[in-house]
Amino acid sequence: MTKRASGPFDVKLTPMAPEEGTVEAALGRMTLDKRYHGGLEATSQGQMLAVRSPVEGSAGYVAMERVSGTLDGRSGTFALQHSGTMTRGAPQLVITVVPDSATGELVGLAGTMTIDIAPGGQHSYAFQYTLAGTP
Repeated sequence: MTKRASGPFDVKLTPMAPEEGTVEAALGRMTLDKRYHGGLEATSQGQMLAVRSPVEGSAGYVAMERVSGTLDGRSGTFALQHSGTMTRGAPQLVITVVPDSATGELVGLAGTMTIDIAPGGQHSYAFQYTLAGTP
């Protein structure tokens, strides 16, 4: 049975120095530090790689984050994988739980997350998930 959790989250992005040998403007790296609220009460840390194209509003990014906390009262950790593109301002984002990455009471977790950024910058998430072995 698919369950849902949602709520706001805070995110801090910190630029990282480019890896040695890469062209600075070609590939941006950032650390992610998030605090989720609502059905998912958790913190996460991760890294993001991003590229902006010369066309205004077009870019792409990938990210991995490790989430630690409680999901609807069950505690544990899990990993999220992000893949996002923006084509002339039209976003497309897929965020998926990395298979078999969950620990503790979240073992067997699978699912996808969507993110909404409201005018003014407030972030919120909607997480659709299943948990093997639960009704």
